[in-house]
Amino acid sequence: MFKGICLILLALALSLPSVAARADEFTEADLKKWQEDFMVVVKEGEKLFHSALGSNAVSCDMCHPNGANNHPETYPKFQKQIGKVVALRDMINWCLKNPLKGTEMAADDPKMVAMEAYITWERRGVPLAPGKH
Repeated sequence: MFKGICLILLALALSLPSVAARADEFTEADLKKWQEDFMVVVKEGEKLFHSALGSNAVSCDMCHPNGANNHPETYPKFQKQIGKVVALRDMINWCLKNPLKGTEMAADDPKMVAMEAYITWERRGVPLAPGKH
């Protein structure tokens, strides 16, 4: 019986890498399509970021030119203005409601996803300043 169990376990172990390999297979064409799809969303976020989204003609770029000084890679974190640990989308909503005098967006709103995508993309490769963030 022990020998039978060992053979079953060996067969399972040998089959696992092939299952995992199939799950990870994708082509250069897949990568290209995913990048193109992502950049469409980033471009939409860029338009929103540079648009007046509230009632007072203020846009995000007036405080954060080119997505500067928002460091999406540090979220979730404690945000003093809100008084608790928040995700990036919570801070975006705080800005929409307060400085921009606009309406908050739902977390799954395509506009919110676009804003998060643009802010994250714009900050790619920018190092953090230790102690500042």
